[in-house]
Amino acid sequence: MDKLITLLKEAKHCVVFTGAGVSTLAGIKDFRGKDGLYRTAGEDAEKIFDIDYFHKKPSFYYKAAKDFIYNLDQKEPAIVHTELARLEKMGIVKAVITQNIDLLHQKAGSKKVIEVHGSPEIHRCLACGKIYKFDEIVKIVQEGKVPQCSCGGIIKPDITFFGESLPALAVEEAISEASKADLMLILGSTLIVYPAASFPLYTARNGGKLVIVNNMETPLDYMAAAKYDDLEKVFTYISEHLK
Repeated sequence: MDKLITLLKEAKHCVVFTGAGVSTLAGIKDFRGKDGLYRTAGEDAEKIFDIDYFHKKPSFYYKAAKDFIYNLDQKEPAIVHTELARLEKMGIVKAVITQNIDLLHQKAGSKKVIEVHGSPEIHRCLACGKIYKFDEIVKIVQEGKVPQCSCGGIIKPDITFFGESLPALAVEEAISEASKADLMLILGSTLIVYPAASFPLYTARNGGKLVIVNNMETPLDYMAAAKYDDLEKVFTYISEHLK
């Protein structure tokens, strides 16, 4: 792991790309792992984040997400989140691009977070556009109710559902940061969900190095300057050896 410390020290523009594996360290379910949301939510699990199904039956999403998204206020950042925030303060990490929708990078203190799959921080009425904050919606969902706008419209989180486009500004910003990076850390992502999984390619094409930390193989392992499988061990090592 000394190689990783050297790469971090030498990097002029280090960008981080995080996936669900970073969240599981904080006790949040992933989607496709052995105890993931899609395996424990039954045969209709794929419909949870399906935009067409949401329009038909928003209650299905809110019931399924009650103990997945609407308890995030009870979750605390794990070592990866806190170390990335520290590395940003040190000037090493310039941006975090995340597929996650758990707000934990911000909670840990990271300032430059690009959420390419959207965020539950904001909810909107699909009829009139009125905005609701996450805290307001949490109370309603935890009571077992489906949030409804004062106009009677359906309220939806600003999370990108299947069937929707990723937020254009976030994607543009992610591509810009990835293209500038001379080092990208890819953490807890299997790199199979596109287009987000293509961001490391922008770094590689521009001569930047990739470091992958994931407990499963990824399609880009062959391109990595270094590959590790244990996020907690790697970031414990960083916390002890990069001051």
